[in-house]
Amino acid sequence: MCCSTGVCGADVDQQLITFAADLDWLKSQGVTVRRINLSQEPTEFAANPEVNALMQASGGDDLPAVLVNDKLVSRAKYPSREELANWSRVVVKHHETAPQLDTCCTYDTNSNCG
Repeated sequence: MCCSTGVCGADVDQQLITFAADLDWLKSQGVTVRRINLSQEPTEFAANPEVNALMQASGGDDLPAVLVNDKLVSRAKYPSREELANWSRVVVKHHETAPQLDTCCTYDTNSNCG
């Protein structure tokens, strides 16, 4: 992996893009987020007892791992924005559906339809 987010290079995994965006969103909500990448910071990564135990048990097959307040809350998948928000006690405001344009016209000499 060439960078701490994994969002680099020519063939980027969409899950990494989504997860990086979700972490940025979480930060914008005032949540302190610290991402430690095994390939970039192996010593610090393995220094965490929860992560170290996970690595010993699975050999890394359970990565990625997400910890909240030093407690393992997710492993072996990238969590959704909703999961991240739930663990952080942040409310996700779902955007309203964009209004649908009325594509049906009736013939009217004063309209642009015709």
